[in-house]
Amino acid sequence: MLIKQAYIENNSSTQDIRINDGKITAIETEIAPLDGEKVINLHGKLVIPPFIDSHVHLDSTLTAGDPEWNETGTLFDGIRIWSERKKTLSHEDVKKRAIETLKKQASHGIQFVRSHVDTTDPTFTALKALLEVRDEVKDFIDLQLVAFPQEGILSFPQGKELMEEAAKMGVDAIGGIPHYEFNQFYGRDSLDFLINLAKKYNKLVDVHCDEIDDPNSRNLEVLATLAYESGLQDRVTASHTVSLASVNDAYAYKLMRLLELSKINMVANPLVNMHLGGRFDTYPKRRGLTRVKELLENNVNVSFGEDDIKDPWYPMGDGNMLDALYVGILASGMMGYHQILDSYQFVGINGAKTLHVSENYGISVGKPASFLVFDATNFYDVLNERATMLYSIRNGEILVQNEPKQAQLNLKLK
Repeated sequence: MLIKQAYIENNSSTQDIRINDGKITAIETEIAPLDGEKVINLHGKLVIPPFIDSHVHLDSTLTAGDPEWNETGTLFDGIRIWSERKKTLSHEDVKKRAIETLKKQASHGIQFVRSHVDTTDPTFTALKALLEVRDEVKDFIDLQLVAFPQEGILSFPQGKELMEEAAKMGVDAIGGIPHYEFNQFYGRDSLDFLINLAKKYNKLVDVHCDEIDDPNSRNLEVLATLAYESGLQDRVTASHTVSLASVNDAYAYKLMRLLELSKINMVANPLVNMHLGGRFDTYPKRRGLTRVKELLENNVNVSFGEDDIKDPWYPMGDGNMLDALYVGILASGMMGYHQILDSYQFVGINGAKTLHVSENYGISVGKPASFLVFDATNFYDVLNERATMLYSIRNGEILVQNEPKQAQLNLKLK
């Protein structure tokens, strides 16, 4: 296959891309077609790497309103409602909802997903189902699974044993929720436990860390220290870190040095963090989003996730990373032209670093031929105008193809 006249990642001039056996074999200003070669002439359209959702919950997806709606919009009511809903989980129920969501995500250009799955269920109903899903969707999405102790490790009966069993069952990463443990000591000890578990079974780490407006919730410094001292470093991810937006600037300044030293990854979930955050404030109300801009300025990798799609924590969501991206840069004060132009990296290369898939990600010779084509010349226009995704190509195969949008206007001027 030969892709002609593509603006690759906002480049100022077009280039051609040749694909053989699912790999990119050449990128040049002008490549002549071979006999019988399939040619797609883009006539100056944007090509970027595929989208990555660094954080989602496929076990709870599409359950909003069952058994009740989260009318308060708080994290804690979401956990309460999910605790009831998961009592009725079945293998078929989880698989059906997860695959439906993954197909929707694929239709929007997502090709890599990291999903947390609740392991505070002795039957492992959701985990068993999602392990099957991971294999069934591998032709169109790389799915990572995180063992996530929704109700705690030390604060839930046999929590440690359940986490170790999940590790043995084949999850990709070990998770935690230290701010939800009964006390700060349990929170600290749970982090120590999960880091050792990850080392024992050679897993990545992704922790729901300080997802609370309380500035006294400071598990992030513990996790970063463990990442640094254990040698796991960039194999560790801290998701949410909402409390970092509530601490004083002196403490944040001190913490940034540790975060940079640790090489830890951070995941913000703008849609859900903005929805759940500040719920206990009157005015001024906090936004509930971590310090994205400041983390980047201190050389900390930050990617974005959608987190929840129509479930007890977030009543909306369509599996489109452009939603999370737009809200994320808006809330973070990153709306300069060039910041918008490059913002796809939050759901692109930054996510690839978080998921540890950088070796097989990006548009360069020798990489898998996986990329998106948009009906625009640059990403500013894609995000601002929600330009149509014309193609999602994965390993040289066309997964999704759309026609440019055309509207018939019947408007008259007087």
